[in-house]
Amino acid sequence: SVLVNAAGQPRKEKVKLPSSLQGRQPNSIPNKKIEDPVAGKVNTSSLATTRQHLSGFHLIPPRVMLGVLKEGCTYAATVILKNVGVNFSRFRVKQPPPHTGLRVMYTPGPVAAGLQVELEIEIFAMVIGGEDTGGLEEISHDIEILTETETLLLPVRANILC
Repeated sequence: SVLVNAAGQPRKEKVKLPSSLQGRQPNSIPNKKIEDPVAGKVNTSSLATTRQHLSGFHLIPPRVMLGVLKEGCTYAATVILKNVGVNFSRFRVKQPPPHTGLRVMYTPGPVAAGLQVELEIEIFAMVIGGEDTGGLEEISHDIEILTETETLLLPVRANILC
């Protein structure tokens, strides 16, 4: 129970449920979805009575922290986009602007329920500004992943050693 702690005593402060249990994802913007009669829908009796939204993707990990990078080098990280819904879903990635040095490589197409796709996040470490920043410049960008039901934001952070 959320009303008592592990020792069975009443809690002093309220328990904050994680966003995954509240039915929403961190760093996401819901889309106004129009029902598509052609999309592959699962209509079984076990799903007929539930009120929960049974579609969507999860990012593993939910953010990419690359640490300190050497200027002029290329680095890569892999992020998994998992379909946690009961239907197949499609997605696309809005590529970041070239001045960020970021690029996302992935295989487009539908993702079946329970399966996942790897997104390869590649960064070419380059310093944009000409002013003296004390040897480190911070790169921060949110990559937009557009799905059928929402727009996921994948924060990418790095420090470039000048």
